[in-house]
Amino acid sequence: MLRHKDTIILSEIKDFFTTSEKAIETILSFMSSLTFSDKQFGLTPAVNLRYNNYSKFVLLLLFPFFDIQDASHYVDSALFKYISCGKDIFYRFINNSMIDWRKFTYSLNMQLLRNVEKQTTDNQAPLRCIILDDTDLSKTGNHFELIGKIYSHVTHSSKLGFKGLFMGYHDGKSFFSLDFSFHGEKGKNEKKPYGLTPAQSKERYSKKRDKSIPGMQRVNQYYTSKIESTISMLRLAISTGVRFDYLLVDSWFTCHEIVKFIATRRIGCHFMGMIRMGKTRYVAFDKNLTAKEIVDRLRRTKKTKRSKLLGYYCGEIIVDFKGIGVKLFFL
Repeated sequence: MLRHKDTIILSEIKDFFTTSEKAIETILSFMSSLTFSDKQFGLTPAVNLRYNNYSKFVLLLLFPFFDIQDASHYVDSALFKYISCGKDIFYRFINNSMIDWRKFTYSLNMQLLRNVEKQTTDNQAPLRCIILDDTDLSKTGNHFELIGKIYSHVTHSSKLGFKGLFMGYHDGKSFFSLDFSFHGEKGKNEKKPYGLTPAQSKERYSKKRDKSIPGMQRVNQYYTSKIESTISMLRLAISTGVRFDYLLVDSWFTCHEIVKFIATRRIGCHFMGMIRMGKTRYVAFDKNLTAKEIVDRLRRTKKTKRSKLLGYYCGEIIVDFKGIGVKLFFL
């Protein structure tokens, strides 16, 4: 999943509203329907501040609608003419390690999900999906905190940056970004962990944090595997109240640990992912066979069918994947 640096979303918003007055009225009306407090940020309210945390967050939400890329561009925007606060309040707010952004994001998303469910007029229940994917987050500087070398499966080369893991919720019409984590790749070279020399590692930015604060918990995720982080994200989503029918992933996430986690949930969800035509073995035809060997057996036993619509042969079989019954579909 590669990031797009275009303005498709913003152009769609501009086309949806007929006038700027209607747009602002709709946006502010929508934001006023969301309820959150300083306690949800994990902070105690300060009485001596001109702008509380709620006001700062609302202003950050308004940035895209005023074509503000980040806090550094705020002072040159039209929004600054109406609310003339400095850009530093946004930097201090975003960089506050005491704020549990993950907890706050879920609080916000659950409100949005409930609002969408109330507005759904279809008689048929929507097909709810959790989608997981990872991407390369390339950087150009050596001084980022926890920066390191990662291997890109897109370019088949090593680059400086992070591995980003993202989880979203889709109900057929709306998409919500639920969670994310950044990860590093230590590599096999003990002399150059994360692809950096000892001198380069010392040049990276570092910050002391208390072990109990949310910011430090985020830092610790950098050292965990993406599989561990995936299961942790799914467990948090379920415990928060997110319900889904399917987990959609690509071949990288189709492993026994994640399949087992989904198969043992009581909410009745299913796993749907691609498999690699590699060395993984499944119990089929009373033998331990690879995916390629299963396809050969299906062909020989004439259990494949040709789809005239697609112009392909397809076949399916229920196999045992390390004690879990799964259906493999080949095209």
